[in-house]
Amino acid sequence: MAKCYVSYLDTSGLRHTVEVEAESLYEAAALGIAAFRHHQCEPGSLAQLNIEVRSSITHTLTVQRLKDWVSGASKSPKEAVVKERLKEIL
Repeated sequence: MAKCYVSYLDTSGLRHTVEVEAESLYEAAALGIAAFRHHQCEPGSLAQLNIEVRSSITHTLTVQRLKDWVSGASKSPKEAVVKERLKEIL
């Protein structure tokens, strides 16, 4: 299941958007239409539905790994600036 935003532009130029949880593009579209219908703003047959899948990526690292990275050599001047800023924070 993914969080999806389903939207369309009506004939007046107004964008309507709903948030649904779906397992596929087609399920998101169907759930979106049902939600629009519930709110009396169902899109017409030729309306273009825009479906945006929202996903988040999670990264995990140990505090020691963070400290090792901050203390290690920098590959670029930009990375060196970032590491210095993070050292001050830590």
